Amino acid sequence: MKPIKRNILLNPGPASTTDSVKYAQVVPDICPREKEFGEIMQQIRRDLVRIVKGDEKYISVLFAGSGTSVMDVCINSVVPPGRKIAIINNGAYGQRMVEIAKVYEIPCVELFFEWGKMPDLAIIRRTLEKDKDIACLAVVHHETTTGMLNPVREIGDIAKENNSVFIVDAISSFAGVPIDIKNCRIDFMMSTSNKCIQGIAGVAFVICSKDELGKTKDYPKRSFYLNLYQQYDYFEKKGEMQFTPPVQVIYALRQAIKEYSQEGEEKRYRRYTRSWKTLRDGLRKIGFSFLLKEEEESHLLTTVLEPRNPNFSFVKLHDLLYQRGFTIYPGKMGQKKTFRLANMGAINYRDIEKFLVVLKDVLNEMEVSPSNNTSGALSP
Repeated sequence: MKPIKRNILLNPGPASTTDSVKYAQVVPDICPREKEFGEIMQQIRRDLVRIVKGDEKYISVLFAGSGTSVMDVCINSVVPPGRKIAIINNGAYGQRMVEIAKVYEIPCVELFFEWGKMPDLAIIRRTLEKDKDIACLAVVHHETTTGMLNPVREIGDIAKENNSVFIVDAISSFAGVPIDIKNCRIDFMMSTSNKCIQGIAGVAFVICSKDELGKTKDYPKRSFYLNLYQQYDYFEKKGEMQFTPPVQVIYALRQAIKEYSQEGEEKRYRRYTRSWKTLRDGLRKIGFSFLLKEEEESHLLTTVLEPRNPNFSFVKLHDLLYQRGFTIYPGKMGQKKTFRLANMGAINYRDIEKFLVVLKDVLNEMEVSPSNNTSGALSP
C-alpha cells in the first residue's frame, strides 16, 4: 500500500484512521443486495454486540448515517405512545436528545444539570419514583461537550429499579472505554463507525435488548426512514439494510473491527489513557488549565480553558496547527471560553508528544504564554 498523508485529528471524531482501514474501501463494485455483502453486514452486527460483551439476548441494527441518526432512531422508536422519556442533560449531546424528542412531540422530562457537572443520582431517582408515566431514561455515556464520563452503571440501576427502559448514547465511548452492556443494564446502546472503533464516517448502529426491541414492534411509526424495529425486521427477513447502505464504509468498518480485535479492549484503553495522560500533563506544564478535574475525565477528551491573553485567538491557533498537520476543535460551553482536544483514533502518546512541541512553537509565534496570561515566549 502506498502510504497516505497522515493528519493527527484531535477533534472528537471522525478520528484518525489507519491506512489499512482507508484502503479497505478500495474494493470491486458490488450490489449491496448480493448475499456476499449481506453476510459481511451480518458478521459486523455480531461483532458489535461482542465488543460490549453482549450475548444471544442482544442484537445490533445498522443504519446509514451519523451518530445523530441513531439518536433520532432511539428517541423516535423506543418511547411507547402516551408515555414519557426522561433525558439527562449535562452537555450538548444530552441537549440534542431533548431537542429530538421535542421535534417528535414526545413528552420529555428534562433532567438538566450544569454542563461540566456530574448528574445528581438522587434527583434522577426521585424523578423516576415520582412520575410513573416515564417509560424510558436516556443518558450520554461520554459527554464530549466536556470530556466527562457519566456514571452509566449507577444510572442503569436507577432505571431498572423504576421499570424504565435504559437508553445510552455511547457514540464517542464505544470501543474506547470498556463497558459491559449487561452489567450496566442497558437496553439500547447507540454508536457510530467513526469514533473509537476507528472506522470511516457513515455507519451508525444500535445494540438492542431483543426483549425490549420486540416490545416496540407495534408502536406507531414516527419516522419512515429511521424506525428501529422496521430496520431490524428487514435485516432478519432479508439479511440486508432496508435502504441503500454506505457500501465502502461497511468494508472499512469490517477492517476497523478486525484491528480492534487484534489490539484488544484493554490495550486500546491503555493506549488511549497514555495519550490522554501525556496530553494533560504536557498542557499543564505549558500553563493551561482545564474544565474538569482529572478524575472526572474520560481519558478520551480534554476540555481546555482558553488563556485570558489578548494575543490568544482560537481560530488563529487552529489554523496554525492545521497547517502543521494537527486538528483541534472549538468548545461548546457557551459563555465559558474553551477548546477541546480528543485523543481517540489511530494515534498514540508519541503523536501527542509531537503535538505538544508544535503547540509550544505556535504559541510562541502568537506571543501567548498561558502560564502567566500575558504575552511572551514560552521556555523550550
